Amino acid sequence: MNWDQVQGKWKQTRGQLREKWGKLTDDDLNMIAGQREQLIGRLQERYGIAKEEAERRADEFVKSLMDEPPQKKRAAHQS
Repeated sequence: MNWDQVQGKWKQTRGQLREKWGKLTDDDLNMIAGQREQLIGRLQERYGIAKEEAERRADEFVKSLMDEPPQKKRAAHQS
């Protein structure tokens, strides 16, 4: 999955983001709306990490969405 797909499937991805980064609030997630730079900024604020680290973590998250087995993806969409 790439960032364009994250934006297109934001409602599904939003829950996965919330599971991974519990410090992100609903307001944060509404503001992020699938935008990479917004997520990076919020990760920096909420977790006190450098921009480069936030970028790495955000990109790893999106890559992990691609790497999920198809059954897990379907189950996540059905929830």
